[in-house]
Amino acid sequence: MDTTIEIFGHKLASGLMNASGVHCMTLEELDQLADSQAGAFITKTATLAPRQGNEEPRYFDTPLGSINSMGLPNLGIDYYLDYQIDRQRRFPEELHFLSVAGMNYAENLAILKKVQASEYTGMTEFNLSCPNLPGKPQIAYDFELTEQLLTEVFGFFTKPLGVKLPPYFDLAHFDDMATILNKFPLAYVNSINSIGNGLYIDVEQEEVVIRPKGGFGGIGGEYVKPTALANVRAFAQRLKPEIKIIGTGGILTGKDVFEYFLCGASLVQIGTQLHQEGPKAFERINQELLAIMNAKGYQTIEEFRGKLKEK
Repeated sequence: MDTTIEIFGHKLASGLMNASGVHCMTLEELDQLADSQAGAFITKTATLAPRQGNEEPRYFDTPLGSINSMGLPNLGIDYYLDYQIDRQRRFPEELHFLSVAGMNYAENLAILKKVQASEYTGMTEFNLSCPNLPGKPQIAYDFELTEQLLTEVFGFFTKPLGVKLPPYFDLAHFDDMATILNKFPLAYVNSINSIGNGLYIDVEQEEVVIRPKGGFGGIGGEYVKPTALANVRAFAQRLKPEIKIIGTGGILTGKDVFEYFLCGASLVQIGTQLHQEGPKAFERINQELLAIMNAKGYQTIEEFRGKLKEK
């Protein structure tokens, strides 16, 4: 009995990853993830140029999760691209992930053209769901724009590409977005990013807890798991089978991972809990998943992945 995963031509020791944005800003943090019991890891979402991000305080741990309005702080695409190219040369057996996002439509194309022209051959996660940039809407909530952008991207991009999506809340939206995504040779869909524009209040101080956008920010952690599971389940039922699903949102325990796999996820990403516990969380969560599998008599994840029963 084990938790190995075979995906994209690689065998991973587990199906656990970090969520981009957590413990992956610097080379030191990335190396710590590489040395952890994560099956793979992803870089900080990179923009063309380095960014300081939004004003602080911009992250706050809440009783059931977190709220943040980070504003894409990162060290720029060259920093992360060079790191992954070097790692690709030294560890060709690993599955590598690079996260990117543009600050506007033209920059989205420019950053992917830079990746296309590079030596990098791993997975690229194209973030269409950045809810925390003041004055900027999420591309993935504009279905026409999403299709237009992906059509242009796949006119030149030939490397493995996944997209990170925001949460959807209506069955019609699952239908419409899946119809669009099924038109393209995507490697995977990552669902969900944080639930945008939540608000958390410090009652003692009678004030918001983060500074950007008047306190509005992305909600993560336990709050979002039911929504995230619904998104994973809905896309697993609608996307063509060659598009894999990475589930993200509210994973604290092995039980949470088990639920994501039941819903059809092939990998999971951990954010808030990783921020709070550090990379040692991967070992604990993986052991908890193994215990559940042992109790239920499962030898492999594939025996129950996508097998969620309906009443």
